[in-house]
Amino acid sequence: MALTSEDLSTVYSLLQSALRQDDAIRKPAEATLAACENRPGFCSCLLEIIASRDLEHQSDARWLASVYFKNSINRYWRIRRDSLGISDAEKPHLRRKLLELIREENNQVAVQLALLISKIARFDYPREWQELFPTLLQKLQSPDVLMTQRVYLVLNQILKELSTKRLAADQRNFAEITLQYFDYTWHHWCADTQGIIQGLSSIIRGTESDHLSTDQEQTLRLTCERWMLCLKVLRRMLLHGFQSDAKSVQEVGPVKEVCPKFLHAVQSLLHYRSLLTQALVLQEFVEKACLRLMKILVEVQSTHPYSFSNLAVLPPVLEFCYAQIAEPKERRVIFEPFLIKCTIFVRSVIQCVAYRPNKAGRVVGQTTPTMEETKGTLARQAEEILLVLLGNQRLVLLCGILVRSYFVLTPADLDEWALDPEAFHHEQDLIQCKEKLRPCAESLYLALFESHRELLAPVVVEILKQALEGCPPAAPGADVIITPALLLKEAAYNAVGAANYDLHDYIDFKSWWEGALVHEIRNQHPNGRILRRKVAWLLGKWVSKIKDDMRKPIYSALLRLLGDSDMAVQLAACYSLQNLIDDVHFYEDEFLEFVPACLELLFQFMRSAQEFDSKLQIFHLVSLIIDRLGEKIAPYVGKILSFLPQVWQDSEGQSLLQIQVILALQQLLIALGPQSPICYDLLLPILQYSTDVNQPDELNMLEDGVQLWQTTLRNAPIMVPQLMDLFPHLVAVMERNFEHLSTVMKIIESYILLGKVEFLRSHGAGVAKILDIVVGNVKEKGMMCTLPVVDALVQCCPGDAPSLLAGVLQKLVLLVVSGREEPDLVRASAGAVLARVFVQNSAFFAQLTSRPSLSLALQQSGVAVPDQSALFLFFDAWLDKVDSLTTLLKRKLCALALCILLALREPQILDRLEQIISICTSVLHETEEDKNGVASGYDYHIVDDGSMGPEESEASRKRQVYIADPINKVALAPFLKEKLQTCAALHGEAAFNAAMSRLHPSLLLQLQQLMQP
Repeated sequence: MALTSEDLSTVYSLLQSALRQDDAIRKPAEATLAACENRPGFCSCLLEIIASRDLEHQSDARWLASVYFKNSINRYWRIRRDSLGISDAEKPHLRRKLLELIREENNQVAVQLALLISKIARFDYPREWQELFPTLLQKLQSPDVLMTQRVYLVLNQILKELSTKRLAADQRNFAEITLQYFDYTWHHWCADTQGIIQGLSSIIRGTESDHLSTDQEQTLRLTCERWMLCLKVLRRMLLHGFQSDAKSVQEVGPVKEVCPKFLHAVQSLLHYRSLLTQALVLQEFVEKACLRLMKILVEVQSTHPYSFSNLAVLPPVLEFCYAQIAEPKERRVIFEPFLIKCTIFVRSVIQCVAYRPNKAGRVVGQTTPTMEETKGTLARQAEEILLVLLGNQRLVLLCGILVRSYFVLTPADLDEWALDPEAFHHEQDLIQCKEKLRPCAESLYLALFESHRELLAPVVVEILKQALEGCPPAAPGADVIITPALLLKEAAYNAVGAANYDLHDYIDFKSWWEGALVHEIRNQHPNGRILRRKVAWLLGKWVSKIKDDMRKPIYSALLRLLGDSDMAVQLAACYSLQNLIDDVHFYEDEFLEFVPACLELLFQFMRSAQEFDSKLQIFHLVSLIIDRLGEKIAPYVGKILSFLPQVWQDSEGQSLLQIQVILALQQLLIALGPQSPICYDLLLPILQYSTDVNQPDELNMLEDGVQLWQTTLRNAPIMVPQLMDLFPHLVAVMERNFEHLSTVMKIIESYILLGKVEFLRSHGAGVAKILDIVVGNVKEKGMMCTLPVVDALVQCCPGDAPSLLAGVLQKLVLLVVSGREEPDLVRASAGAVLARVFVQNSAFFAQLTSRPSLSLALQQSGVAVPDQSALFLFFDAWLDKVDSLTTLLKRKLCALALCILLALREPQILDRLEQIISICTSVLHETEEDKNGVASGYDYHIVDDGSMGPEESEASRKRQVYIADPINKVALAPFLKEKLQTCAALHGEAAFNAAMSRLHPSLLLQLQQLMQP
């Protein structure tokens, strides 16, 4: 039922109740409002409440009305089948009314109105709302500052919405809007810039004694807000209203016009920033404006690099940014966020691909330049500008400034380190280059090395040399004073570590290690932690140079650092140990003597660490050690197992850390092989928890829990009751989804090999349920994971499995006979599984193909079924796909099934005699039987992964099943000969000979040769 104007008071009362803190009043009101969202007229009621001048003092209710209005638009503006929503008759009224309310005095409501208009514009512009932008342009003519400010607020939100639409027609619409609005917005912004500069100048000169009238303050505030909104609108039009010239190679004219003015505005505002010491609000605006302007310059250069490379744009902006970076620290007045923007701009220009000329030549005889040639010309022009602005001398100077000034730890850094070493270390690792000045400087430093390695590498080596000379390593027991020379040395070490790849051929690391680094870590003075941490970090960066006889001394040094009293040093040592152990030149025998001490130190560190990231890093190193040592970890398993339970208990609720415990257990199981049951006291409860789909961390932990389950079974020497009792969890996993299908099938196969008939009798119903869920409901990859499991069940338990899996096998028959959309490989492989049933349990197969339920299913799929059985329907469909089988075992299985088919007293056999003999002779040629008739061949069942001993490994269990397989014990040639004789006896010599005479002569000759003793 539609809402009308008579319901206004009710809706307003509900909004007021929804603002109450009392849950008993608020929640029913919220529920009623939510139920009204899809009723016609609800949005009109809300809009009337927003527009009501009588309710201006009730701004909260008006704001909440605008929020509900916005939510209704998101959900119901477009036509929906399940709701009447907002009718087409109501929409024009809402659009018109919203434009009338643009001059809203309440800021919160005004923002919501702007969002409302932008959401509707995304849906309706330009088809149903052609008057939107002309109306906005008309309102911009108003002299009312508040009106124009609100129009730009709306315009910014609309452009923000429309800029995300990527269809070509939508982009053309955006370009038309830009063409219509850009000049007007630009002139408005320029006028506001001049007004703001004049206002700031007047305040600073004191002509108005810092005391503005209320109206003047309001006007200046609104002008500043309008200026910022104009700037945002200009940014969106510059970035999205013109195609990137990197693609079109068409000059974007406004770039040359606006960017110099942006730079001039930055310079002017920065001048006033330092003078506005008493006007903090204005100072905050100036800082925000400078950051916004600098961000736009960075984005425009990245989007329109060729237009930006104009002589009137790139040189002054790059010169300005370089000057800000190169300004000595003691004379620097620029605030840090702005300096970060300047650094980002210089890095963006240096790394700009568009400014690197390509090496492509020109087609002979071609007169018109191609786009690539035009790009090359523009790139060379930009390159010439950069060679002038960033010549070798300036690059060397910039590199030195970055290392000597920006890389140096500040007093604030040292205070943060002293307060919380763990947090300090992780912050240095995790902070982005756009957030802090030092990481941003490091990013620029590396960008310089990308294209100027030969020039800058000697510079950094010289800085390192000077730092070493200016601050020699302290003696082991000497006091260490934090001096500028020591901090410069730390910065130099940082520079060498960051550019390790580029400095590889310029640093003699062994001499550096023996002459300085090893001495730095021997001093245990608290202030020495600065260099100890950096040396520990450096070793992880220069792993490629740590080889042969250097390995053991460095392992020893890192263990000493791992036991340091400062946690930041310990974490750096942990990082380097991880890199060394994960390196290609890591040899287990060299590290074995350090394993006990290393594990002990890591366990101690784990107990004292407080940060989650620290624990994760430590435990990852423990897992890596277990993985790399393999079987050689066995002597230390007791120590590891005594430590893991406490970690698991302490990490409750921290699934990432618990996953690391699971991964470590996996590595331990693989290393222990048949001795893995010594882990069961810890392993089985963890396995029980991690594979439970109802535990709270199931989303994060289930995948790793299932992998641990598979590893446990693969390495188990015998089945234990606890593992048997765990199987219902697998059924629950598969009832959820097929995400873990491949691993689940491997787990079932491991259960079959380990538990055989006992397992099937205990959990046969669960296995059948899983297979029934999967078969027919997954694609080719899923079926090819599942069919080997069905085959293994029939192979290991030929008496029990077929009847248990009757429903699944019936699905496979249906798939082979009527599954025309299924891939040939799937149909052929499903047929091979059924062929095994036919070979090992012919009576059951005959019963299966005679079932009324199968006949009914086939008829429903459009297949006509003979009166007696679907047997020949299956074999006829399967024989067409047999060539898709590639393994010898499956092809021999196919031949044996066909041989058994020959012994049936069915007249249809003789009609298929040629096809049967053709396949059998083909398989005989492939199998290369020996004198005893045993086929030689290779199959996945006998793959040995080498993870365990020969007697107790899963590979040995597979081998035993393979050896016991009756398929391998039957000689095909004598078996074929016997069944042909049986066939002749059943059908009579005359009928049999007549059928044989219809064979192709070459096929008959092959058969005779193969049948010879």
